Amino acid sequence: QVQLVESGGGLAQAGGSLRLSCAASGGTFSSYAMGWFRQAPGKERELVAKISTSSSYTNYRDSVKGRFTISRDNAKNTVNLQMNNLKPEDTAVYYCAADPNYYKWSSYNYWGQGTQVTVSS
Repeated sequence: QVQLVESGGGLAQAGGSLRLSCAASGGTFSSYAMGWFRQAPGKERELVAKISTSSSYTNYRDSVKGRFTISRDNAKNTVNLQMNNLKPEDTAVYYCAADPNYYKWSSYNYWGQGTQVTVSS
């Protein structure tokens, strides 16, 4: 059983930056692909970025490419999402998630509680 705890959300102005962090415990972190998802009010949850177990592979949804960067530190059991040039449409609750299968785009096995990101125009 993997427990995930996100931190780093908050309020930012358009064009600003935020860095989200997720701390994992209770499992072998290095054996899980990690993803960041988000869910805006009235919308479905969507995958923002994912990273493979050894950081060899990453993938981003088109709307955040060039602005967001996902990274992980297997020694510290953490995964981060650096968000630059934020836009109001990035406003959502952001979730950290873990799954053994890097190729999945949804239905990850383990989820954090979420952290709110609000971007003002």
